[in-house]
Amino acid sequence: MTENSEKTTHFGFKQVAQSEKQALVYNVFEKVAEQYDLMNDVMTGGMHRIWKDAVIDWAAPPKHAGEYKHLDVAGGTADIAFRMLEKAGKNARSTVCDINEHMLKVGEKRAAEKPYNDRIDFTCGNAETLSFEDNYFDIYTIAFGIRNVTRMDVALKEAFRVLKPGGRFLCLEVSKMQIAGIDKIYDAISMNLVPKVGELIVGDAGPYKYLVESTRKFPPQEKFAQMIRDAGFSQVDYRNYLGGVAAIHSGYKI
Repeated sequence: MTENSEKTTHFGFKQVAQSEKQALVYNVFEKVAEQYDLMNDVMTGGMHRIWKDAVIDWAAPPKHAGEYKHLDVAGGTADIAFRMLEKAGKNARSTVCDINEHMLKVGEKRAAEKPYNDRIDFTCGNAETLSFEDNYFDIYTIAFGIRNVTRMDVALKEAFRVLKPGGRFLCLEVSKMQIAGIDKIYDAISMNLVPKVGELIVGDAGPYKYLVESTRKFPPQEKFAQMIRDAGFSQVDYRNYLGGVAAIHSGYKI
């Protein structure tokens, strides 16, 4: 606890006051916004592209249906939204919500070049206090974003609130390596190499150091699955990728 007894949370390996984390995370993404996709290539060896495709494959959006409303939270550059609109039918619409305006501007610039740019919206907002009405979206996605939220339990409850009954929650996140021995090699490479490469890309190793550290603070697969259940979701399941380096979690609002 801090001197004024304010609750604390982690920012990478540091403990900070909960009230401070949002601004700290904002600054991280402000520094890397223009190079965000390249950053993901660095951190995952390009595998994030395959994992994002897997999110949409598991979502299996309808090709021939009525209105289909998709919300992508912490999705500033619109990677997931683009994939959703490419896979779903012409009645699908994506809303990208991100706390960082600079990230959203990158997404808007990219969207302007897409044939479906009239079916995507961008809005600035916090995953813990979404501005959308109850029971509104058919599907909620979040990729590499929930570990940066100050209170994940609150964000999960917000996801449940804005989904329609029968709606789907899908979360892609760096997770806990399940292969003994390989996990130590992976940790050593990512903790030492990624910040150095990040410094070459954006001139600052700090954001990359935080992002790697934040992956180590994220709960392992089954613990996070229980958090999703605690938020009210049913039929909770997850799939590991590359031995658990990443995992996609799924749940339904029944």
